[in-house]
Amino acid sequence: MTSWTAHLRRDAEPLLLRDGFSWGCLCFGPFWLAAHRAWLPAALSLAAWGLAIALTPGPMAKVVLPALAWLHGLSGNDLRRWSLSLRGYVEGPVLVAGNELEALRRLVAARPELMPAFAPAETAR
Repeated sequence: MTSWTAHLRRDAEPLLLRDGFSWGCLCFGPFWLAAHRAWLPAALSLAAWGLAIALTPGPMAKVVLPALAWLHGLSGNDLRRWSLSLRGYVEGPVLVAGNELEALRRLVAARPELMPAFAPAETAR
């Protein structure tokens, strides 16, 4: 079972983020963050990579750069949460489920007032 955090905003449908390690952020770092619209963390991350490359002497780079990639993997989803909070999302309940769809079902069961966010536009009137 995996834990998910729900992020709610009045004018948008809820977003679910998985807790834990992010292999995508480990491999692609700031580009993965940018792909998830976490613009500020992506820019800061890119700056950190640039500084690490520019300021780390040759042999030490073999330690610093993989450590920075590992740090990205550990904190990738947390950086996305921070970016969502900057965009006005409020962290909702923590859900435990086997996959994202099951977590979404549990969210709607716990918070039925969120159901209209998922209705098609013609039925939402």
